Amino acid sequence: MIRALILGGTADASLLAAAIARAGIDAVYSYGGRTRAPADQPLPTRIGGFGGASGLADTIRREGFTHVIDATHPFAAEMSRNAVEACTQTGTPLIALERAPWEKTQGDNWIGVSDVDAAVAALPESPANVFLAIGRQHIAPFAAKPQHAYTLRFVDPPVAPLPFAADVIVSRGPFTLDGELEMIRARKIAWIVARNSGGDGARAKIDAARTLGLPVIMIARPELPERPRVESVAEIMQWLDHSTRLGA
Repeated sequence: MIRALILGGTADASLLAAAIARAGIDAVYSYGGRTRAPADQPLPTRIGGFGGASGLADTIRREGFTHVIDATHPFAAEMSRNAVEACTQTGTPLIALERAPWEKTQGDNWIGVSDVDAAVAALPESPANVFLAIGRQHIAPFAAKPQHAYTLRFVDPPVAPLPFAADVIVSRGPFTLDGELEMIRARKIAWIVARNSGGDGARAKIDAARTLGLPVIMIARPELPERPRVESVAEIMQWLDHSTRLGA
């Protein structure tokens, strides 16, 4: 009998939860707790961390989870690393639902960087209007260049003071090309800083930058331990079905 733990928080994870609920599979959806008003799921839901890899391993044992699906954001590196370690400790099958990264195409003006600090360094010294599309956990280093006029977009309104003055948009994706073009033009954005998240829900800003000929400072994904990974909900369901037929 399968009892799956979904490490979620992405649009893909929500699609997976719906598919698992339709299939009648016993599963729990876990949010990391960074979003104050997470989307409702058709599965039992928990919110909050586990206390590192050892805490996740304890949860797997205590709750009787037989399979773990890492459907977290591609930049949730710590959670993904903890999942690998916890599943190794407990001998629990693990698979990642990981969207493919965006690929640079003709007309893109990307400046590839390895991390947030490198993204700060890549910004110009002269003042510019900058859209930071990187989430609120990663904005603090940009205080090193306070000369820029920053636009931020969060799912929740900030509850703590920001490290610098900024125009804050509170909105939840997916976003459209027309909407992104309107936002960028209205705020006279000249630079965009983005993480290479991949997928369709957030790529409209990349398409808008190409349309307008704007530079995008593109932060590469973090290195993660090797683990089985697929790109679609259908492949996850096949994996679970295969486990069922094997009597897992």
